[in-house]
Amino acid sequence: MIRNVLSIAGSDPSGGAGIQADIKAISANGAFAMAAVTALTAQNTQGVSGVHLVPPAFVGQQITSIFDDIRVDAIKIGMIGNAEIADAVATALGPHLDIPAVLDPVMIAKGGATLLADSAITIMRDTLLPLAHVLTPNLPEAAHLLGVAAATSRQEMIEQATTLLALGPRAILLKGGHLDGDISPDLLITKSDQHWFDAPRIPTKNTHGTGCTLSAALAAQIAKGMSLPEAVATAKAYVADAIATADQLSVGHGHGPTHHFTNLYQ
Repeated sequence: MIRNVLSIAGSDPSGGAGIQADIKAISANGAFAMAAVTALTAQNTQGVSGVHLVPPAFVGQQITSIFDDIRVDAIKIGMIGNAEIADAVATALGPHLDIPAVLDPVMIAKGGATLLADSAITIMRDTLLPLAHVLTPNLPEAAHLLGVAAATSRQEMIEQATTLLALGPRAILLKGGHLDGDISPDLLITKSDQHWFDAPRIPTKNTHGTGCTLSAALAAQIAKGMSLPEAVATAKAYVADAIATADQLSVGHGHGPTHHFTNLYQ
């Protein structure tokens, strides 16, 4: 049986991040992709020039309409935008807490544009983090959630991930790509275990939407029944391949997208 994955996120018209990346990544990882849109953005590979948030009630209506008709095997939550949308998402998902949810706390675009209002951070911590089976922040996002400086070592990553775990998620996948060095370390931590996933850095500027892509791929693998460590390893390998072959694409003049369907292209 093909599993169904619902992405709740913003739209990226350039196709590299957001809902568009999620649909590609979920599909490439063998699941059927659905999408509830929280925001429209005007952006390309060089940055975000505008954001138009969807009314919170309509965000909730999109989610409810899916659950009224379709089996949902996993959920990916990306760009939320503001506190009211966060509340609407939490309310709509309230009756479905048994379904695994991957929360990617999208806050700042790669070009520096703010994608989450400061007033929404507290609401995200209080309402969405406890719903998450897996929280997937990068180092700046983790620091922003905790109100501290970004981690600069593996030990600080462990400390911050442990603090985030206490806020309610069942697991934290803390992405260490912002650390210095030739190796990019990611930390998966639960209340009972921790795993490090190290990967060599790939020299390319085409990394737009990697966080969206990883969290969506992870949701697809969880939906298919993989254990969490196995799902993380599989999703990371998929993203690594997508980044390694991204230079085959010719999309824009800034941070280009990853090659989501590299295994299907000749």
